[in-house]
Amino acid sequence: MQVFSTFETTGYLELAISTLEKKGIKRESIYAVPLDNRTEDRRLFDSIHRSDGTTLIDIGMALATAFSVIGASIGFKLSWGPIYWGLIGAVVGFVVGLAIRLFIEMVLKKRKRVLKGKHSEIIVIIDCEESQAETIESILWDNFAIGVAKVK
Repeated sequence: MQVFSTFETTGYLELAISTLEKKGIKRESIYAVPLDNRTEDRRLFDSIHRSDGTTLIDIGMALATAFSVIGASIGFKLSWGPIYWGLIGAVVGFVVGLAIRLFIEMVLKKRKRVLKGKHSEIIVIIDCEESQAETIESILWDNFAIGVAKVK
């Protein structure tokens, strides 16, 4: 039987491995494999096949609506009329909103685009007998494993 577990790189991983060795699991039966972390930046623009659930045009559309209403209202007093000034206001509002959203995503949320929460950094694979599986699983959970799975 094999028991798989994921850990962060902490002292608890070392404690878990040493506790397993004290319980009679041979050192040759314990495999710890580090995971490679993402090296490339996450994409800002979505494609047709992948989306992260954020949109860049939401603020632009709201500002386009507001600026077009203001432009059309003021356009009654200006020479080109309300239709042209409403369209000009919509374009200016959309561009301003898009610029605001790009600034927020590229500058302010750049640090937050990485994955949130706990990150699995090491996979521990333990070869054992079926009778030892429950003990091993409880040791791993006691040492703050992120996830544990058993395979026969």
